[in-house]
Amino acid sequence: MNKLDIILKVLDDRKAEDVNVLELKDSSIADTFVIATGTSVIQTKALADYIEEKLEENGFTLLSKEGLREGEWILMDADDIIIHIFTQRQREFYGIDDLWEE
Repeated sequence: MNKLDIILKVLDDRKAEDVNVLELKDSSIADTFVIATGTSVIQTKALADYIEEKLEENGFTLLSKEGLREGEWILMDADDIIIHIFTQRQREFYGIDDLWEE
């Protein structure tokens, strides 16, 4: 199973909402953004923990993870994939889907 499939499976299994995969063109940041919404801060933190756990079980390592303390917007760097896990309020506020889809 590849890295993206693992991430998407965890998000699906753990009931993340509004999962969006953006393929980035000509970006030095990453090849792919995965954006998802949790129904609460508790869920966003759990999603991040489960993603990290499953990636490590499959031989992948996160380069960094930020925002876990607050849990409103968790950013995970999995090298070529950047994972954004938001609460609904923060996702609407930042509008990251629209920024990167253009």
